[in-house]
Amino acid sequence: MLEDPSLLFLLIVLILLLILSGFFSGSETGMMASNKVKLKNISKKGDKSAKRALELLKRPDKLLSAILVGNNFANILASAIVTILMIDFFNGSVLLGSILLTIVVLIFSEITPKTIAAIKPEKFALRSSGLLKVFSMIFSPLILIVNAVSSRILKMIKLDIKNSRDNDNLNTQELRTLLEESGDLIPYHFKEMLSSILGMEELVVEDIMIPTSEVIGINANDSVENAKNIIESSSYSLLPVYKESIDGIIGVLHLKDSHSFLNLLKGGKDLKSVLIDTYFVSQSTTLINQLNEFQKSDINIGMVVDEYGEIEGLITPEDIFVEIVGRFGNERIEFEKEFIKKKDGSIITDGFCKIRDLNKYSEWSIPEINSKTINGLLTEYLDQIPQANLCVEINEYRFEIIKIEENLITQVKIQKV
Repeated sequence: MLEDPSLLFLLIVLILLLILSGFFSGSETGMMASNKVKLKNISKKGDKSAKRALELLKRPDKLLSAILVGNNFANILASAIVTILMIDFFNGSVLLGSILLTIVVLIFSEITPKTIAAIKPEKFALRSSGLLKVFSMIFSPLILIVNAVSSRILKMIKLDIKNSRDNDNLNTQELRTLLEESGDLIPYHFKEMLSSILGMEELVVEDIMIPTSEVIGINANDSVENAKNIIESSSYSLLPVYKESIDGIIGVLHLKDSHSFLNLLKGGKDLKSVLIDTYFVSQSTTLINQLNEFQKSDINIGMVVDEYGEIEGLITPEDIFVEIVGRFGNERIEFEKEFIKKKDGSIITDGFCKIRDLNKYSEWSIPEINSKTINGLLTEYLDQIPQANLCVEINEYRFEIIKIEENLITQVKIQKV
């Protein structure tokens, strides 16, 4: 029976059609599952296959139409050949032929090629891009008709294929997910740095500023000796100069001008001639915008003000850089100086500690929407000045106020319930 030339020819054509069907099935999975970022990187190296694949993916409607038209064309022809074979050579067992063809198509033209393509989608996409482009040109008249009908249907359900390109752009949360799932591909400290950069759009100046209670400055009404001691003991090159309180700031002193400043202070003369004009920053400014402002204006210190114009703290470009790259040296060691961890899992700290730092150290999630420090959080929750020996629970955290000085919490014990 196999010696019959017509039978042999039909079997060869059938095998070729099944291979073609498998090619289209695998191409569909490979092209749709391929990582466009990887394809773009390969394309930048001059790979023409990657460029073709990206070009095809720009029009997913046209690509899918070419694949599906080709796949259906191959399967329909294969079905017709099987019908001819069963009628002419196998006593008309068309049903048996259809069952056998379905099994063969599922195994060799659907499941196997799709699985291979799913395992290595980019590799499959690169190898199939050339033939897919040829088939797109061959089937172009039919594709135009199919796409025209398909577009009308999509418009009826308010879907625009042109907007599908916007889905290629990753948002901040998706980039964070990629970082988290990168495993050991990206070193831990690089991963932390990238995560901090991504978070700069969400963080505002108020989140990382140095509060007024911790600002080191010079009171112009103090003695020259006190001013000299502050200058000599300071590790900062810029110091705010104010009268009585930080709200009465008159400028910023650069340490290179400290000699002239002390002479003017000693003679009771106007100090503004040696001071840098005060630069004010809104506490609601995002870190990324503030960093840009520092770069544009070439200013290295800003006084943070609230919505009423009252000074709430101080910020420098270095504070933003620390937020990105972490504290120089071992950040964990720095945190351990600020937080005392007990055997029961509780942490003892002061009320001035930043909730963000505490959450980072302990891997907790204490709310910090309206308050940035423990003092602020407890004062807001109690709606009054906190008292010593008071215990409160906020969400799933217990706060035990141990010590109070000048209406501020100087020692508090925090435990996750």
